[in-house]
Amino acid sequence: KTGPSTAGPPFLPGSTPVATNNSITMGGEEDALIADAPKKRTFKKFTFRGTDLDQLLDMKTDKLVTLFTARIRRRFKRGLKRKPMALVKKLRKAKRETTGGEKPETVRTHLRDMVIVPEMIGSVVGVYNGKVFNTVEVKPEMIGTYLGEYAITYRPVNHGRPGVGSANAARFIPLK
Repeated sequence: KTGPSTAGPPFLPGSTPVATNNSITMGGEEDALIADAPKKRTFKKFTFRGTDLDQLLDMKTDKLVTLFTARIRRRFKRGLKRKPMALVKKLRKAKRETTGGEKPETVRTHLRDMVIVPEMIGSVVGVYNGKVFNTVEVKPEMIGTYLGEYAITYRPVNHGRPGVGSANAARFIPLK
């Protein structure tokens, strides 16, 4: 035989351990205790294109823009206008005025084309959809998207029964 031995004392490497009654019951109790212990939940650390959130918040705008898609890079390159800057200032102010662990006050805006940047995380924005302001809480996963993506402008169609002019209505229905 060329392989390791399967019989023999339980302490040799490569051999099969021999269990006695005592070791089986002890192992079973330990396994039960380990199974009953609450498992600590590990949360996946958020990264945006390989950069974690703390680094994103500390980044200068020029460096941050390089992580965005081409359309957003072009927009930032052409310069931020007055309205988007005013929205960011209002969001900063609303965050500053909060106390403890509560959410900041909602800041309403019509700027559906505003790009979500790391500075906006944790803010609450009311995005206008043409009729009402939809409340959107900005989360890290939203970085690099537009505010308008979170306020749908139409009501999705609920298809019901076919109406008068449909092909189904033209079918012959016999009288009973």
